Amino acid sequence: MRGARYLDGLDARPVYPDAAAIARLTALGGPLPDRPSDPAETLALLDALGSPATVATAGPRYFGFVTGGALPAALAANWLAGAWDQNAFSSVASPAAVAIENIALGWLLDALGLPAECGAAFVTGATMANVAGLAAARHAVLARVGWDVEAQGLFGAPPITVVVGEEAHATVFKALGLLGLGRERVLRVPADDQGRMRADAFPSLAAGPAIVCLQAGNVNSGACDPLAALIPRAHATGAWAHVDGAFGLWAAAAPTRAQLVRGVADADSWATDAHKWLNVSYDSGLAFVREPAHLRAAMSASAAYLLVGEEREPLAYTPDSSRRARGVEVWAALRALGRAGVADLVERCCRHAARFADGLRAAGYEVLNEVALNQVLAAFGDDETTRRVIAGIQLDGTCWCGGTVWHGRAAMRISVSSWATTEADVERSLEAMIRVARDTRRMG
Repeated sequence: MRGARYLDGLDARPVYPDAAAIARLTALGGPLPDRPSDPAETLALLDALGSPATVATAGPRYFGFVTGGALPAALAANWLAGAWDQNAFSSVASPAAVAIENIALGWLLDALGLPAECGAAFVTGATMANVAGLAAARHAVLARVGWDVEAQGLFGAPPITVVVGEEAHATVFKALGLLGLGRERVLRVPADDQGRMRADAFPSLAAGPAIVCLQAGNVNSGACDPLAALIPRAHATGAWAHVDGAFGLWAAAAPTRAQLVRGVADADSWATDAHKWLNVSYDSGLAFVREPAHLRAAMSASAAYLLVGEEREPLAYTPDSSRRARGVEVWAALRALGRAGVADLVERCCRHAARFADGLRAAGYEVLNEVALNQVLAAFGDDETTRRVIAGIQLDGTCWCGGTVWHGRAAMRISVSSWATTEADVERSLEAMIRVARDTRRMG
């Protein structure tokens, strides 16, 4: 009941909490209680102090950080799965969680147009999805030259050439660091004015282990690398092609956007988030690997007490073992939406983004990117003015957008990722943006 009341009240409150609500969170602290308390009283206190201090990311006018809301079916499935309290690491621990995860995996591959034989890891987010995919890549490229990296480590291993785009996301570099491949030991390929890796600047790779990290969905512009041109070039040299598609990979599920990721299915591994464009609850990342054996080799662990069945066992595909049953809400989202619903969700967000761009341009403000997906970059004058406008919009509370730096300029980033956003929400938010921008510049 408290959760339903919270959701019902989102439209009437500011998107970002005020300072007083945030300050009241300290009342949740103090010394650890000596004695138990009534669970109902504990929940009431959490609701009274916690709910007003939350950011309304579940609402329709939050446009920060490529954050999707939670679909009603996915949220309800999350609550039900929480009550089930299943450990989804194996079919012995939870036959239901593993069966549902396997069904969801098949549906995901179908919706995204990826090879049906792929292996997959249901992980926390795109960072760990990149770790899983790149760990499989590390295993495969070293195994080809006779090196068992899981057994022998990287000490004395043949060097791996890693190619990244100049606009690769920070999580790719984090994954490379975690895997011992080095955040700075990479070949950086220049990007074009939209952040896409330039095919004409792609390096000639010598023989030997190599991994090429490509991107579907630049976090600022939404642009996708020219995958159809670059994946064959990577494969021609024996390199592994990995695609970081945290949100952009979902373009493959929408018929009018699929050309933006043309050729993506020819890669060797892919990373994405379900808690972005599929709109399931946090946290829910996904890694796919064309040849499941490479993912298993990178992730498998053995112990006498880990009884496993004959079929796919999740603990052999993921960095963690004990974990919640993420596949349940992914299944629910896909079951509720169907193929047409997933496509419509992507298309609708892209249309909303285009409307934001058109409205801001018509009001005399700059749109700095080609709006092909769900990302819009706007500037309202010089950098200081743009920053003041962003702060004003955030304080106004009608909607929330974050700031970024794009090609050396301060910009506001609008990311439309929620199922709940309607045309009315876009118009209401656009009016607030233009009003705040005009007031800020008038007072400037």
